[in-house]
Amino acid sequence: MNIKAWLISASTALLTACGSVDVEHYAAEKPTLDLPDFFTGTMDAWGIFQKRSGEVARRFHVEILAEWKTPEHGILDERFIYSDGEKQRRVWTLKKQPDGTWQGTADDVDGVATGRVAGNALHWTYVLKLPVDGKVYHVNFDDWMWLMDGQTMINRSTMSKFGIHLGDVTLFFRKRDAQAGSKP
Repeated sequence: MNIKAWLISASTALLTACGSVDVEHYAAEKPTLDLPDFFTGTMDAWGIFQKRSGEVARRFHVEILAEWKTPEHGILDERFIYSDGEKQRRVWTLKKQPDGTWQGTADDVDGVATGRVAGNALHWTYVLKLPVDGKVYHVNFDDWMWLMDGQTMINRSTMSKFGIHLGDVTLFFRKRDAQAGSKP
């Protein structure tokens, strides 16, 4: 293969890798995700942070207390406990917008998280203020959640800075009340 053909092939592969799935791709998937329905009451989540090499760098458990003032305005109080004993708390305020999208704010989120729901999926994008060794880094999160059944959700987030992949966060959510949530 000559150099010109190789460069075209490499450029095409790079551009394809930068593409992202639109949340509408999941519009027909069931069960249908309704944020106030799933994120109500108390739930647990277990997760890992993987470096870009794939190495698991941190494990954690999250207790989430979720309540809704109206069907369009909810609070998610997340209490993290990491495997090294560190504790962290993040309180999300979620607001449904007139166009059906969601906005979320939290003390350690820079600006506003924006999200769209379709079918069983939620796609969030936001910038997290991430403390590391006494410094705070503003890290981009591309955050996907998929409802598996009325009690279970899987979450996968990709972290990046200046377009460079830093690592991934994977979580598994489970509602404590086995009768709560939407049915499959």
